[in-house]
Amino acid sequence: MKILITGGAGFIGSHVIRRFVNKYPDYQIYNLDKLTYAGNLENIKDIDKANNYHFLKGDIADLEYIRGIFEEHKFDGVIHLAAESHVDRSITDPLAFVTTNMVGTAVLLQVFKETWKADFKGKLFYHVSTDEVYGSLGEEGFFVEDTPYDPRSPYSSSKAGSDHLVRAWGHTYGMPIKISNCSNNYGSFQFPEKLIPLFINNIINEKPLPVYGAGVNVRDWLWVVDHASAIDVIFHKGKMGETYNIGGNNEWKNIDLIKVLCQQMDEKLGRPKGTSEKLITYVKDRAGHDMRYAIDSSKLMNELGWEPSVTFEEGLSKTIDWYLENQEWLDNITSGNYREYYSQQYINR
Repeated sequence: MKILITGGAGFIGSHVIRRFVNKYPDYQIYNLDKLTYAGNLENIKDIDKANNYHFLKGDIADLEYIRGIFEEHKFDGVIHLAAESHVDRSITDPLAFVTTNMVGTAVLLQVFKETWKADFKGKLFYHVSTDEVYGSLGEEGFFVEDTPYDPRSPYSSSKAGSDHLVRAWGHTYGMPIKISNCSNNYGSFQFPEKLIPLFINNIINEKPLPVYGAGVNVRDWLWVVDHASAIDVIFHKGKMGETYNIGGNNEWKNIDLIKVLCQQMDEKLGRPKGTSEKLITYVKDRAGHDMRYAIDSSKLMNELGWEPSVTFEEGLSKTIDWYLENQEWLDNITSGNYREYYSQQYINR
């Protein structure tokens, strides 16, 4: 089987690439990544010499390029993770999100259809999406697979649009598709614009910890290794045409999560208790900031037997340890363009 994994040099994609390359030596795994700011080949250097791994540098929105690689390799399966994914960036540059997340997805779908025409036996287009397409929850309730879409940001709107495109190609052309929507991921190799690696890096360097509003927004947190295992299970065992929600069963208010992170960092760095909490700085809330996300993963758990392998505290501890042990990776990432973006988003607020 030849599998194209888009966005495989990014955070979640690198974990999926690693799992498939190591677990399925008989598969040929092709990693397509544009290598924008969040794509980093250092994320997968441990498997880049594997016999069943191949890297392709290109843009999913480039129709002729995508046609060329499909014509050459005839991919049996696609696991589509490539996306612009940060809400703050989508507010600053929404058209980039429309181009990558919607046009790029449509290009992949169209070329997949052109390549296999109506002969889809043994083929699959698996689209990885987000819980943010469902909008915002109140204090009660959970997102389920048939929750009506209500995206609130250019990012979530572009992902909602891509979900609709996948279903449309599946319905109209009989393409074999699957979709999953996941909650907030955390773990190793995450670009430090996201909350957990950003705050780990700032605590190490004793910089302020910028918290939006009062820090009361609630998110469900999923360890990225568990997300990769869920993608594996859905790819191989999920029902064709179905959607599966993937969550960590770990709801946290942002401020409570940050305080746990501060406590663990103080312990691991040998600093007096309470040192890191003093770095917390409240900043103006993000425009259109959704109050609460919470995923109901019971369909995935009951039908396919998947469940998270760690509690949030355990996953957070493993994550902190990785960043502390890979300071060089973190230093390399937090130079250049990232610093300019960080200044624009937080320091000048």
